[in-house]
Amino acid sequence: MGLALSACDGGEEGQAAQDSPTASAPSTASSESPAADDNSADDGGTPAEGDVAAPGTELKIGDRAVLPFEYTSDKKGTIAVTVTAIEKGAEADMAAFGEKAKGMTPYFIRMKVENVGGTDLSYASLKLDGVLEGGAGTGVILMGDIPGKCDNETAPTEFKTKGASYETCALSATKGAPVTGAEFDEGDAYSDSPVVWAG
Repeated sequence: MGLALSACDGGEEGQAAQDSPTASAPSTASSESPAADDNSADDGGTPAEGDVAAPGTELKIGDRAVLPFEYTSDKKGTIAVTVTAIEKGAEADMAAFGEKAKGMTPYFIRMKVENVGGTDLSYASLKLDGVLEGGAGTGVILMGDIPGKCDNETAPTEFKTKGASYETCALSATKGAPVTGAEFDEGDAYSDSPVVWAG
């Protein structure tokens, strides 16, 4: 399976450049992220199961955040995300990403995703980004996963009813400081003020 790597010049997500590579690994499903939602329409503006987290909300690992989600123009809804753990991997785990990933340490952002609005979000994929201690981004964009260690699962076929849930993992990596948090920064409201989970 082919791997694509290119330089990350830091414009991504408004983060500072770290001259780290963009790495792409083989993946059976896209690792693109979510964005905005329209579930609030059924409740006169208040999504079921709690209020949507405001941009800039800071949470702890293990906390649940209700978020607007837009995977495609016809896959929109409201989800709840709980970051359950951020685990450090080994540099050797990055071998599939090639030479430019040498010296990088992977981090596995584990999460539970729930369908709060009951709209059909089957096969959608969610990716959170890693955050360094102090709140900076990693400067590394990874697409793909590390099979058996961090599998970025798409939503199952049944993820179309209120209360449906699944677990997945988002891959992050850094050459320096450790990844201590994760952020949701998709959609206009969150691009500059993401929701952040930190230990």
